[in-house]
Amino acid sequence: MRYLHTMIRASDLDATLAFFVNQLGLMEVRRYDSEQGRFTLVFLAAPGDADHSEVAQSPL
Repeated sequence: MRYLHTMIRASDLDATLAFFVNQLGLMEVRRYDSEQGRFTLVFLAAPGDADHSEVAQSPL
């Protein structure tokens, strides 16, 4: 399944990931923490797209 790039700003990362991972079934494929500690980027993919996300490095 292919998704358009979507960004969501969340004040509670743990609660947000619990929803997307536990309720919607997405899986975390990458994470980037800024050096200044101001933000964290979490990249999610549908289970069938996880392998492709490693190769393509694009939104899935």
